[in-house]
Amino acid sequence: MSSDQFDSALDLLRRLPPHSTSANLDRICTLAPDLTEDLLSSVDQPLQTRQCKKTKRDYLLCDYNRDGDSYRSPWSNEFDPSVEDPEMPSEKARKMEVRMGEAVEIYRELYYEGGISSVYFWDLDDGFAGVVLLKKTTPKGSSEGGWDSIHVFEAIDRARTAHYKLTSTVILRLGTGNEALGDMDLSGNMTRQIEQDMPVQDDASHIVNIGKLVEDMELKMRNLLQEVYFGKAKDIVGDLRSVQPLTEANKDKASHQEMINSMKR
Repeated sequence: MSSDQFDSALDLLRRLPPHSTSANLDRICTLAPDLTEDLLSSVDQPLQTRQCKKTKRDYLLCDYNRDGDSYRSPWSNEFDPSVEDPEMPSEKARKMEVRMGEAVEIYRELYYEGGISSVYFWDLDDGFAGVVLLKKTTPKGSSEGGWDSIHVFEAIDRARTAHYKLTSTVILRLGTGNEALGDMDLSGNMTRQIEQDMPVQDDASHIVNIGKLVEDMELKMRNLLQEVYFGKAKDIVGDLRSVQPLTEANKDKASHQEMINSMKR
């Protein structure tokens, strides 16, 4: 694999419509199979769902619960399709995975009022790591949308504290259309990272600490999307197309400027 090819593929995906990332990623992998593993682990795309055959519960798919073409269910802790000698979390990591999954389910119901969530843990030499996945979509119709959150974290154990590193990505898709106004699509993604040391007493402390970090990060990213990105988009659309006549808009601007000038005197 050439590093130039990999960089070019990432650059191309950044320039293509975000809502078509999955389809474009499949096309690039077909053209350059040698890039498949690196691209799948590097490119964030909307989360896919699958139903656990054993528990009949839906779960989310990502690179962190994948082994080849198989995915591990957080509910049964089994791969589908089955895998010979799969890489599984330790007993300690699996217990924390289950407890974290229960906590995230409560969070999801309170904040998202529906959707799907999944949590996966794995072991590190000096601690553990994991990912919290959240997905909410609206029914397809004249208007549709989706929200995907991917929170990847590492926890490095120390004396009475733990060092946490959290990398969060939000993928947002909004679309609407009708004959009068035409079609509109607003989609994109945002990634933020934070590192923090927090006190730890036992394994339950890790659940509380990680939950707090994820909740705070989601709140910050939601506010940023609402205030900065949607606010900026509203300002741009307002400048491009005015509801009131142009003469009235110019008159308002002139009055506003006159008031500013009088205050400066």
